Formats: sequence, C-alpha cells, structure tokens
Amino acid sequence: MSHPSEVPVLVVTDPNGRRTRVPLSPLPFCMGRGPDNHLILRDSRVSRNHARIVRNDGNLVVEDLASRHGVWVNGARADGEHALKDSDCIEFGVPDGYRLQFVAAGDTENPAPRPALVDTVRAAAPHPAAAIPGAANPGASNLEKLRAVLEVARSLQSSFSVDDVLNTVVDAALTVTGAERGFLLLFNEERELQVRSARSSLGGQLPADDLRVPRRLIQRALESRRDLFSMSFDPSAAGEDQPANTVMALDLRAVVCVPLVRISLSSSAGTQMMSASQSSAGLLYMDSRLGAVDLAGGNRELLQTLAIEASTVLENARLLEEERLRQRIEEELDVARHIQQGLLPRALPESGWFRVAGSSVASHQVGGDYYDVVQVAPDVWSLVIADVAGKGVSSALLASFLQGVFLSASAVTDIAEVFSRINAFLTDRAEHGKYATMFYSRLDSAGRLTYVNAGHCAPLLVRASGETEKLETTSMPVGLMPGAGFHPGSRDLQPGDRLVLYSDGVTEAQNPAGEFFSRQRLREAVAGAATASAREMHDAIQKALLDFTAGAEQSDDVTLVVMEYGGA
Repeated sequence: MSHPSEVPVLVVTDPNGRRTRVPLSPLPFCMGRGPDNHLILRDSRVSRNHARIVRNDGNLVVEDLASRHGVWVNGARADGEHALKDSDCIEFGVPDGYRLQFVAAGDTENPAPRPALVDTVRAAAPHPAAAIPGAANPGASNLEKLRAVLEVARSLQSSFSVDDVLNTVVDAALTVTGAERGFLLLFNEERELQVRSARSSLGGQLPADDLRVPRRLIQRALESRRDLFSMSFDPSAAGEDQPANTVMALDLRAVVCVPLVRISLSSSAGTQMMSASQSSAGLLYMDSRLGAVDLAGGNRELLQTLAIEASTVLENARLLEEERLRQRIEEELDVARHIQQGLLPRALPESGWFRVAGSSVASHQVGGDYYDVVQVAPDVWSLVIADVAGKGVSSALLASFLQGVFLSASAVTDIAEVFSRINAFLTDRAEHGKYATMFYSRLDSAGRLTYVNAGHCAPLLVRASGETEKLETTSMPVGLMPGAGFHPGSRDLQPGDRLVLYSDGVTEAQNPAGEFFSRQRLREAVAGAATASAREMHDAIQKALLDFTAGAEQSDDVTLVVMEYGGA
C-alpha cells in the first residue's frame, strides 16, 4: 500500500556522499552558501544566494539567482527558469559538489525520497496498518531490524545538524514500532519538556502543538522510571489526571515513551551512563490511533538503542557548544593578556644613576603580578612590584587597578598615605579575600631609598662589596585588614648597589621532579653575578631559573626585577 508524501522533497547528496531528505517547504525555497537560505550548501564555490525553487503556473521551477557557476539540471545548464520533473538532478556547476534529486509529492515507490538508511529501517519494520487487528503483518527478522538501526546510528555521526539527526531518530523509531506520530522532547533549563522534533509516520514535519497529551503527565511518568514505558487505554483508571484517561480522551490506542538518559562522553573509560540519581535529558514519545504499538520481537531493544544514539548526539552537541565557548573565552583572555603585557613598562632606564632590568611571565593567559617604574622628579624614581592573591581574570583586573593607583600616586610624597588609601579601597570594594603583597620604593639621586614592604617577598639588597641584605616586610598586605598601618623603611645606597625584587613564583618555581627553586638557589644565582650590572644579574638569575625548571609548566606568575644605583 502506498503512502503519499505530504510535500515534494529534495534528496541532498553532499560532496562526501552523505544523503539527507529535505522537504520543499516553504516556497520560494532558497539555496546557497549564505546562512539565510532554506538549504545551506557548505561549499565555498557555491554562491551566497545561488538558486531558488518557486511555484509557477502550478509547476515547481528552479531559478538561477545570477550565481557564479550557474544551475544545471540533468547535466545541462538551466538558463532562467526550468520546470522540474520527478527525479530531476540539480547541480551547481562545480565538480564533486552538491547534488539534489527532486522527488514530486506522492511518489514513494521511488527510493530516493528517503535517506537510504531510513528506507532500510522502514523495509525491515512492520507497516502501521499491520498493527490494526485483523491486518496482516509481514514482519521482519530481528537481525534485519538491528542491522537497519545500526546503519541509522552510523549515519547520525555525519549529519549536518542536530535537528536533522533527531528527525532521523524519530523517523526510525516510528518505522520500528508502527506508531503514527513521534515527538522528541528535551528538558530546558527550567526542567520543562520542550518539543524538539515532531514527525508523522509518512515522513512529514508536524506542528509542536500536535502533542496534546499534558506534558506534566508525561514528565510525571518519566520521573517515576528510567526505562521504556507505555500507556494504553485502561477503562478501570479513575481521575482526570490519569494518563490512561488522557489517552482515551484523545482517541489514542497506545502511547510509548522512551527516556533519553544523560551520557558522559568525557570519561576515560569511554561512553558511560550517568547515575540513576541524575535527571534525564528528555524522552522520545510516540502514539497511535490505529492500533497497538508493536513492542515485540526485539523492537523494545531497538527503541532503546535509538534512545542511546539520540542521547549521544545531544551530548556531542553539548560538548561542541562547550568547546566553542571555551575557544571564545581563550580568545578573549588572549586579548586581555596582550593588553596586560602592554601595560608593563615598554622601556626601562639602563643608563644614568638609576638602572632597571625586569620581566614578568604569567602562568595562565593573564596574571596577577606586575611591576613598574616611573620618574616622579628629575632626581627621584619610584619602583613597585606586586603580587595579587589568587589566579585568573579577577586577579589580573586587581593588578591593573593597583598599577593605575601606583601611577596616579606618583605625586604623593607620603608613601604610607598611598598604601592607606589603597588598603581602604580594597577592603571596602574588592572581592572578599582579595589582597595583594606590594613592595613600593623611591630612590633619589643621592642614594636615599625609602620603601614599604607590604607582605611581599623580601628583596635582596646586594652591595657593591658583595654583601647581601634582606629588606624584610614592614607591613601586612594591602586589602587584608581595614585600618592597617603601613610603616616605611629606608636605606642609603652606594654606587654599584643593586636591589633584587621578585614574586614568590620565582622561589616556588618547580622542575619536572617537583622540587622548588627556593630562596637558597636564588641567593646562589645572585652570588654568582655579584659584580654584574642590573641587566647582567637579571639575565643570570633568569637563566638559572630556566635551566632549573627545564620547561616544566608553572602554577604561579614569575616576576623578576633588578634595580641598580649608579651614583649621582
């Protein structure tokens, strides 16, 4: 018995040989590379708006929209409009490109209108009429049905879109069971069931509101069990909220629901089902007004196989979306990293009485370390190094804020006042638990060094004679406690004295064996370059650090600055 198609279709064969069945609706039906087309042809050689199919005097005709390579029908170029006949082959003027076969409405004997794999399932499964009492059921072996479903499952991995895949799953499920209508429903963020695919047994698309069974009843039944279940007419059922009464009121003979379980594809052990305590992704719903749905002869297992395949596709789509989001975040962080690197001093003074060499390497895309120098007067330079607690974007933003404060506070002569203002701002407005260690200093041309060490790693003051002294902390970190006091210290420097400043990412840098660089190795590197200039000492320490870590990935930012006083 023949079952006419509701609308004409195009059987689309892509350059890789995959076939997809596309209804010719709505009209005009536009085709091309652009995203606004009804049929998107993912081929750079195809024009953005290449062709369209319209109805003209009762006939369907294909029109070339001034495309680059033209439209070809059955191997001949079609100029202007070309009336389409059943089984016409449409191409787009490029070798090994898309090929479309036009199938007129009503012709289902021709195998082309359906994807070959779904045809295999339909051929293997009973016809819906076979479920009517008294009708003959030609049947098919379980092996043939299983082979057909596995073929469909393989095709799911190569479809153009998730919606195409879900439509194929619903079509196959309808074919296996002989049900009349199928709906694939997914939970949204509010845990409400939404129709994602609605199909008829004749292969047509249905409106989502054709599903008139209250979704709360479907959801209630779904939450009560996780395996395949069915609802059918039961005269003894009572209460208007009973699913059986709903089935009867809608003149349905049977309803079948197949839960779509959440699947984990990220496990090292491969694809695994989530635990029963975790919620379902949705369900595959089918109903029939003609007769009972066929769940015998292995059909139940085939439906469950289709449900697993659909769940896998949904999980793949979710993972793909997560990957796209991750890529966008990485791109944005890369931009942030370039901006942050641009905020570091582009040129450091390397001649005269004040000389500096420095570097800062973030362990992630953006870091919480920074350093800077600025000349506040002809005979005074200031230098700062800071390390914000934590990692990531929030720490990087706070580091940028501190850098801005440092630059704007250059005119303030009282260092303790600068720190008090920064501390008040951070304790009042910054995220709870966010604080920073800072070493802020000023050096004049006479060699007078004034500084505040707010909980930062103690810099090493290397005298020209080779003696080494640590400038211990004078105060707690900024942002740690409201009203904290900040007490400056001072030293008198002699020509040739150098000051080595660093973040804890230097001393806590690890080699592949997990050993720390440590303060001892830092002191050894400094001692090995005791008579070197600021630039030479910086490079010597950096080389010792790189040799020690041997390319191992670091968990903290690494900032190193060497300042040298050259004398007035």
